Amino acid sequence: MAYFTTRKVFMLPSFDLEVKEQAKMDRFLLLLENSGVGEIIARYVKNQTEKGGRPGYNYYNLFATIVYGFAFTKCTLRELADACQFDLRYIYLMEQERPIYTKFCDFINKVIVPNEIEIFAKISQEIAKELNISFDDAFIDGSKFEANANKYNFVWKPTKHHKRLSVKSSNIIKQFSLIPNYREEEFIRSSTLTLAIDGLRTKRNTLTEITYDHTIKALFGLLQKVLEYEEKEDIIGPNRKSYFKTDHDATAMTLKADYYSGLGSNMHAAYNVQILVIKGIVFAYYVSQSRTDITDFIGIIDVFSKMYKQFPKRICADAGYGSLENYRYLNKHNIENFVKHQSWEGNKSARNPDCYHLNEDGTITCLNGFVGHEVLLPNRHPRKAESVFFRIDGCNSCHWRPFCKKYMFRQDEDFKIFEVIKELERFKYQAQDNLCSIKGIEMRVNRSIQVEGIFGIEKQDYGYTRFRRRGLNKVSTESMLNYLGINISKLFRFYETGTTNRFWEASDYIEPEHFRKPSWKRLSKKGLKINRKMIENYQAK
Repeated sequence: MAYFTTRKVFMLPSFDLEVKEQAKMDRFLLLLENSGVGEIIARYVKNQTEKGGRPGYNYYNLFATIVYGFAFTKCTLRELADACQFDLRYIYLMEQERPIYTKFCDFINKVIVPNEIEIFAKISQEIAKELNISFDDAFIDGSKFEANANKYNFVWKPTKHHKRLSVKSSNIIKQFSLIPNYREEEFIRSSTLTLAIDGLRTKRNTLTEITYDHTIKALFGLLQKVLEYEEKEDIIGPNRKSYFKTDHDATAMTLKADYYSGLGSNMHAAYNVQILVIKGIVFAYYVSQSRTDITDFIGIIDVFSKMYKQFPKRICADAGYGSLENYRYLNKHNIENFVKHQSWEGNKSARNPDCYHLNEDGTITCLNGFVGHEVLLPNRHPRKAESVFFRIDGCNSCHWRPFCKKYMFRQDEDFKIFEVIKELERFKYQAQDNLCSIKGIEMRVNRSIQVEGIFGIEKQDYGYTRFRRRGLNKVSTESMLNYLGINISKLFRFYETGTTNRFWEASDYIEPEHFRKPSWKRLSKKGLKINRKMIENYQAK
């Protein structure tokens, strides 16, 4: 008897979706319809089948299929093409059309890449209406993702080599007076070397044949190198120090995995991705080439304001974003400051506290209670234009001296000079008061839940740690599709359960926090790490 080869014959095979699943798909398509994104796609629909030719694929179905695929881990175009062959949900979205993966690729490059911000903003606004989300509490964080490039093919900015070559070129130009009224350049240009070669040719009759041949050969060699350096510097730009041969927009960075295998020893081609999250939904994204988060804080908020024509009421971020420029930006746009400053952890635990506190009268008070006043130092210039100097006397009788002067070579001085940016200190105290309040505690807890949770979903659940496309524009579009997909997946969960995610709220019994008072016993060993010579000098006295 046959067990596996016996099959029934159906006159009308049924491949319809389940009723509940079809209802969710229809609701998803209605959201896309109401968002107005169809108006953007309509600009590229130019099929005129009445004139002959094969009709093209439905662009609106292609877009809905791509977004749905990124929402449910069909992130590669080949997986999308396979799903349109066998998955009933994708067949329903494509209305039984079965495009190959190149059609999805062409559509993304032609339609989505030029309009990524507008598309993301329209759909996100509709999601906010659907879930009744207000733009009050926003959370910002960033993470690095590896680029689609060979990590061994990176090129450093040739700054030192270019300077060294400029010195050699200047010596030759001065020796033979090749350019009248020549002024030395820190980074000599190829146009300058071309003028030098022309000047040498005009003086050919005044030089011996050996000198002329040797000099012009040297100048041509220098010109060839300068052209190479200028090409590299044009690719890198003013704000980077490296690029990769297989992806010129990627920058050499260390990733999270390198914290365990040797920080700084492993360089990867990567991009820095910032996201702004409200109620667990990504409402803005920003892809940059910077190696630190601190310079991208203003960029992600500008993207948010460009998308939605407003600013959040409150913004919370970790200590990687605490800078004077960022605090000024928040103050300028009347955004409540819940951004940790860079000495937050040390002050909170009292294991590595600030050595001084700025008073309301413009003076400072050190850890031992000594008061310092502003002074002028004729032989010393501040490192920043906003800085002023304060002097505190009586250091030799202070038991905080090993901690306070741990980085100073002159241990015998009975005073210490502090360089203080008053405006930054006031912003730090403002952020500290906000973060220690009941609302601040709630914001800090939700920051770790919401914005870190998005990266957890992306990297752990979706297994997405490396970009598949090359170039800043295409990588930014890929990030947009990833975060739009995460938002859509959360929207489908809302369609299933009818409820949204509930995040932590401060209870009535929660009280405001207070920092520990600095004491000698709480200081960390790292905070007291000073060289042996300083310790011996201190013990001898």
